[in-house]
Amino acid sequence: MTSKKKLSNIYLVVVFAILYAPIFYLMFYSFNSGGAMRNFEGFTLEWYAEVFADTRLLIIVLNTFVIALLSAAISTILGVAGALAIHQVRRYQPKNTLLTLNNVLIVSPDVIIGASFLILFTIIGIKLGFTSVLLSHIAFSVPIVVIMVLPKLQEMSPTLIDAARDLGASGWNVLTKVILPFIKPGIFAGFFMALTYSLDDFAVTFFVTGNGFSTLSVEIYSRARQGISLSINALSTLIFLFTIVLVIGYYFINQRNNKPSAGMEGRG
Repeated sequence: MTSKKKLSNIYLVVVFAILYAPIFYLMFYSFNSGGAMRNFEGFTLEWYAEVFADTRLLIIVLNTFVIALLSAAISTILGVAGALAIHQVRRYQPKNTLLTLNNVLIVSPDVIIGASFLILFTIIGIKLGFTSVLLSHIAFSVPIVVIMVLPKLQEMSPTLIDAARDLGASGWNVLTKVILPFIKPGIFAGFFMALTYSLDDFAVTFFVTGNGFSTLSVEIYSRARQGISLSINALSTLIFLFTIVLVIGYYFINQRNNKPSAGMEGRG
């Protein structure tokens, strides 16, 4: 058992090393004064200063975060409503069909989804830009929120709702004071997942952006095609660090939300 545990630990270390080595390589050379991703000549913050001095890039950063926050908020509302609707379906076949339709959007290739949105927006006359990107991000984020919220709904005992109704609670009170507080960890998880997916998405966004509007992922791709610049490394490092902050923030929020329930179990 000890040898198996050591092998599993070694395997995990190797996997994480392979996954994170390119990221740390990129981050390391973002501080290279030599201007290339070889022969580290000295430490500098020149490339980070170049990022913050680029007005166009700062506007793109603002666009990216506005899109991410709006799409995450709207898709969380729609996703919670969708999860509640699916949970209320009692017959197995219709419920399974709805879950399948929801999951298809998650596993479908981003290129197919992006091309489909491009054709749709072109047909109905929506100009490519802020609106098309926002609608696309909402569309692919809603199924993610549904997947995160549904397990919490399935964990909830029906007796909680029955007890609330027996005590005279209206349907709105049952929703706001019983159901939503219980599934709050799933709602937060769905929101943060939608936020990170929106920030990271490239394939779908690439299809639905128009002239004069861009997001960070598309901008990094377009700059990388023009040649190696360590400002791209600096920008990518900042995005990676921000993503880590989001993950840590979600972890602490989730831990705080779980504390009251743990206390109730202890008293029980």
